Amino acid sequence: MAILYEDRDIAVINKACGLLTVSSETVRDNTAYYLLTDYVRKGNPKSRNRIFVVHRLDRETSGIIVFAKHEEAKRYLQDNWQQFTKTYFALVEGTPRKPEGIITSYLAESGAHKMYSVSDPKRGKLAKTGYKVVKQSRGLSLLEVNLLTGRKNQIRVHFAEDGCPVVGDRKYGNKRIGSKRLLLHAASLTIVHPHTHESMTFTAPLPSYFSVR
Repeated sequence: MAILYEDRDIAVINKACGLLTVSSETVRDNTAYYLLTDYVRKGNPKSRNRIFVVHRLDRETSGIIVFAKHEEAKRYLQDNWQQFTKTYFALVEGTPRKPEGIITSYLAESGAHKMYSVSDPKRGKLAKTGYKVVKQSRGLSLLEVNLLTGRKNQIRVHFAEDGCPVVGDRKYGNKRIGSKRLLLHAASLTIVHPHTHESMTFTAPLPSYFSVR
């Protein structure tokens, strides 16, 4: 976990693949939230300094996460989240049917906590994923993805259902092919700052293991 930016209102990090955003039933300490909380408290458990979760990345997804440092900043960021620009890179199997486009569906969650698309808007939440092919090689495609809504596992579900699962996606993709890592990276985030109301863009470089030769 690397800290990209920090002020009195927000903290922005670049999360590594494999690090949870928040704790789970089996992992409590090794999370971005825990590590950042410890950092702002400077190791003093009695400190009143806090970190507030604004959004999350899947454990296997690397890249940018913004945290708030107080409740007011959290509410502002979450209330305006759909208006912010979120750009990802994904290495997928195969080639999308169109070199550029928008995938739209309604996403619902199964009893096994797996997301899937439905046609009935009453059964799911609207999900829109914009993309364009950046590079292709050896049956793989590197995509620049614009997350137009923020649903759980949205990018992974949309490309898997489109026949181009994200490489290394054991939940929605081909378990026999791929990588030890999920090749999905939150590369850029543009927000309006909760205090100054200025537009700010944060970027995290694409990890070297995304290379398409």
